[in-house]
Amino acid sequence: MCNLYKIRSSHTEIADFFDAVAQDFGANTAEEVYPGYPAPVVAQGMVRPMVWGFPLQRTGAKGQPLKPKPVNNTRTDKLKSFFWRNSFEERRCLIPVSRFAEAEGQRGAMTRTWFSMPNAPLFATAGIWRQTDEWGEAFSMIMTEASPQVAPIHNRMPVILPRDSWAQWLEGTPQEAYRLCAPYSEPLAIDRTDEPWFKPKGA
Repeated sequence: MCNLYKIRSSHTEIADFFDAVAQDFGANTAEEVYPGYPAPVVAQGMVRPMVWGFPLQRTGAKGQPLKPKPVNNTRTDKLKSFFWRNSFEERRCLIPVSRFAEAEGQRGAMTRTWFSMPNAPLFATAGIWRQTDEWGEAFSMIMTEASPQVAPIHNRMPVILPRDSWAQWLEGTPQEAYRLCAPYSEPLAIDRTDEPWFKPKGA
């Protein structure tokens, strides 16, 4: 599953790329996006800040409420489940991404392997969103089976949407949108790094 991606473009550049209106963010968002972080999302014709992950309520051993967990990925085979169905049918969005990472290597020594679109500063992955009591607007990234290029590293990957499918994802029927939930068939650029998967805060 994808738990890290980067956005290297400004909110204005994202709005231009997606032919959308940039909403006032109030502050810059981080280049590296992790579950629970705010990030720009394209929905209803606007680039707007949302938190990555739907809040999942949790309780402790004594029944005390714990901090909600962000559920940031949605498998295509779970889109019709109660937790996701309404958002998939009524609130689909585009997630601007410069590149996404998967962990590679032995447990305890995993490094970051990055995937990006050759010769393009941005691309769109499929997302869904909803209003939450905990964090305001929140979004989740749609995951499908991995392409042959990604499969040696992870068995799933984000649903990457070519430009000519954006309108179908955003405005089509649920059946039309679901047909787009397939592994990306074109080559991706791969950058294998020695960056540790887990970095200390502030590193």
